[in-house]
Amino acid sequence: MSVSVTIVGATGWVGKALVAAVAAAPDLTLAGAVARRAAGQDAGTVAGLTPLGVTVSASLEEALQAPCDVVVDYTKPDVVKGHALTAAAAGRHVVVGTSGLTAEDYAEIDRAAREKGVGVLAAGNFSITATLMARFALMAAKYVPDVEVIDYASAGKPDVPSGTGRELAERLGAVRQDPTSKPVGELRGPQETRGAEIGRTRVHSVRMPGFILSCEALFGLPDERLTIRHDAGSSATPYVAGTLLAIRRVGEQVGLRRGLDSLME
Repeated sequence: MSVSVTIVGATGWVGKALVAAVAAAPDLTLAGAVARRAAGQDAGTVAGLTPLGVTVSASLEEALQAPCDVVVDYTKPDVVKGHALTAAAAGRHVVVGTSGLTAEDYAEIDRAAREKGVGVLAAGNFSITATLMARFALMAAKYVPDVEVIDYASAGKPDVPSGTGRELAERLGAVRQDPTSKPVGELRGPQETRGAEIGRTRVHSVRMPGFILSCEALFGLPDERLTIRHDAGSSATPYVAGTLLAIRRVGEQVGLRRGLDSLME
């Protein structure tokens, strides 16, 4: 049975690649596409393909007038929460690939999904190797008490930290031991230099030209260090396979799940 998909942010970096991937998958059907500036055009043409017979909508509300099983969001931090709540309220499963949401935002989305009996799968990064980076870091955090997250991105990235960095920090905070480093409140000098605390984990965001997307967990013990790092290239390809997996399996469980590794093994 084919899973019908509406892609919000269909003209974006990942969105275009997803349109092509969904159109090519034998078990998936492109039911809708949303991109305000491309509204009225064919989704295939906008993605650089032959026409697919799917007209791009200006809003998610407009796109939801047509039936679909799953809504996928790759848009911007200031609109993704509203999209997820709208889709859940309409009884659609949701895959969230946009970063910038807080733990409180995810809690609200989880409540909305449970009220409607739908599934939501959100990940700061749908790359398989980024998912492995997070898994290995969580393993290390059980044994090494001191860990900090460093998040790298291009100069124009609008949110700090990245979704990958935020999600990793929150998940590390749930399993890590108490750090041995001096509490920030006891330090002299600008305390901002120690980064922000997210989920009991210090996070530092670097934004400058020359970076695309990277994230590392830095662990320290006396006389030794461990770095677990993921670096992304300029292509959206690494995120497509993980997103397709999420589309196929998001409906297996009601409520919110975070992280692609919730589907692994």
